[in-house]
Amino acid sequence: MAATQGGGTEKFEQPTSALSGTSTDHITTTQNTSNAATMDSKISSNQLTRAPTASADPGNLEKATSTLSRIPTVSQNPDFGLPREAAFVATVISAQLLTQVCLAISIAPAHVIGTSFHITSPGQLSWLAAGFSLTVGTFIMPSGRWGDLYGHKRLFIVGYFWFSLWSLVAGFSVWSESLPFFAFCRAMQGIGSAIVLPNGIAVLARTYPPGSRKNMVLSLFGAAAPVGYVLGAVLSGIFAELVWWPWAYWVLGILLAIVGVVGILVIPAMSVFGGQPKIKELDVVGTLLGVVGLVTFNFAWNEGPTAGWGKVYVYVLLIVGTILLVAFVLWEVYKAEYPLLPVAAFTRDTNFVFGSLAAGWASFGIWIYYFWQFLELLEGDSILLTAAKNIPAAISGVCAAIVTGFLVSRIQPGFIMLIAMTAFCVGTILLATNPVGRSYWAQILPAALIVTWGMDMSFPSSVIVLSNHMPAEQQGVAASLVNTVINYSISIGLGIAGISWGVVCWDRS
Repeated sequence: MAATQGGGTEKFEQPTSALSGTSTDHITTTQNTSNAATMDSKISSNQLTRAPTASADPGNLEKATSTLSRIPTVSQNPDFGLPREAAFVATVISAQLLTQVCLAISIAPAHVIGTSFHITSPGQLSWLAAGFSLTVGTFIMPSGRWGDLYGHKRLFIVGYFWFSLWSLVAGFSVWSESLPFFAFCRAMQGIGSAIVLPNGIAVLARTYPPGSRKNMVLSLFGAAAPVGYVLGAVLSGIFAELVWWPWAYWVLGILLAIVGVVGILVIPAMSVFGGQPKIKELDVVGTLLGVVGLVTFNFAWNEGPTAGWGKVYVYVLLIVGTILLVAFVLWEVYKAEYPLLPVAAFTRDTNFVFGSLAAGWASFGIWIYYFWQFLELLEGDSILLTAAKNIPAAISGVCAAIVTGFLVSRIQPGFIMLIAMTAFCVGTILLATNPVGRSYWAQILPAALIVTWGMDMSFPSSVIVLSNHMPAEQQGVAASLVNTVINYSISIGLGIAGISWGVVCWDRS
């Protein structure tokens, strides 16, 4: 089914016979009428069946189900004109681009920002990035479900405006002179990013059927990551050194609002069938257990290195978070009628993908944060010079994403993930073993060029694998899983780095 043209928002509609041939396996009709035409046009929402994921065990289909089948399956490429399609793709991939811009504008000028809040410790300053990644990784999963139920376009646009609002507030927080309040604003920015990322990917997945065109578009989505990061680093460096660092947040807020308006105009209307969603489809209990568990565990994990593991509230929160996460998994597997976590998605292949993503992106979170610390603090480079030294990484990342778009349909994803994990490993080793004063060309440049292949081969390949692995009504959840693993792993990685920093400082003292 081709994407509907037009710039309208999602509507809740009853499915009709127009869907025949595209998602008939998701619709069940009764035989209690003799008028076939009437039966085709009056299928009520309570006659929709829950559809299992593509990989579900036939003997356990009921446990594998997650949501009502409200999303039609796309079967052909959209009939966009080239200008419209270019604007559409650019708007959607801006979610990834501007998310990475937002990450960079707290890492690149971290010490300048810290000065405004009277903080100099790298461990404490890591919260500026960790707080953002924490809420991105935590709220992506429920926001993907919200998109599946209320409309991916609607959530995508709402996310942009939320992201814009808190970017503006983060800039104004400089007058509070409170680092906790600024970190709170960063966390609120992360919620906006958590809404736009999975719903942006779901918009792409609903617009393009599986094939080379979809693979390339999703690869471009991944390629936006290194470009966005370098762009954010350069812009924040310019503002921090030549103007004032809050301007980076104000400009970002304005850009987000503009992209949100453009999205209303260029993203096609995407109807959600089956009537208004029911409360039980939101899996409220699962959402609360998952969100509170992830937040408390990660807060304690990142707070421990700076506040001290002996603090009562740190290890209490760590224990409480662990208990809540265990309760979340048990609820999703055994109790949830519409589980937020699609149990059937966890096959041997996808488990390998998730494990590789977690390890690779946790190491990348450490790499990117201490890349800047090394060059700015130990080498004495300015923010702009450090950003300039990172520009080749963006070019390398774009090449990696495009190559992945071609490779993913030609070789097994396992080989692509192997290459990606090797790139993460080699890039990290090159940075970790680089002595102060060695030429940039010897190890720093190769590390920057190589590590981005880990980013931009692992992200698009995992999204493509999982998107093709799951039915239409779970495209938002599929995108959420990948982004949850990536962003939560970054935050966990920064916590590990903070622990290492604390151990080193303790040994030296």
